Amino acid sequence: MKKIAKVFFVVVLMTTAIAANAQKAQKFGHIDFSALIQLMPGQDSINTAYEAYAKGLSNQLTTMQAELENKQMDFQAKQPTMSNIIKQTKEKELQDLYNRLVDFQQQAQQDLQNYENELLQPLVEKARKAIEKVAEENGFTYILNTTQGMVLYSQPSNDVMPMVKTKLGIN
Repeated sequence: MKKIAKVFFVVVLMTTAIAANAQKAQKFGHIDFSALIQLMPGQDSINTAYEAYAKGLSNQLTTMQAELENKQMDFQAKQPTMSNIIKQTKEKELQDLYNRLVDFQQQAQQDLQNYENELLQPLVEKARKAIEKVAEENGFTYILNTTQGMVLYSQPSNDVMPMVKTKLGIN
């Protein structure tokens, strides 16, 4: 009987300790992460590099489109005098050129996205570290990103944007 009482006492003690720990107040905060990134120094140079890269890709795409249009016009002008074999060959050339153009356009979009991510990575990492420091220094359990409505509901919490901006030296 004493063993059962001891086991019962230990279970009650552990349950009380777990319940007390679970009731410990959790502190939530929120931040608009994309707004923070836009405020950080260095954004201008990133935008300049991105625009230059995008312009280079756009120029190449324009050149390829002009080449396709010129070859199509040439084909249409000479088509009545072409033999079937030459006509088929020219149509295949035009289709191949068109496919290369589409492939280039898709790859350029992907390259542009990758380049933007590469340019932003140092800023994102710096912002994350500042948020982590603010969270540790101010006892936050969670900091939620409110960018693009990622938080659908939250009870009132602390906006940590001013503290993170201070940590990053942004006025």
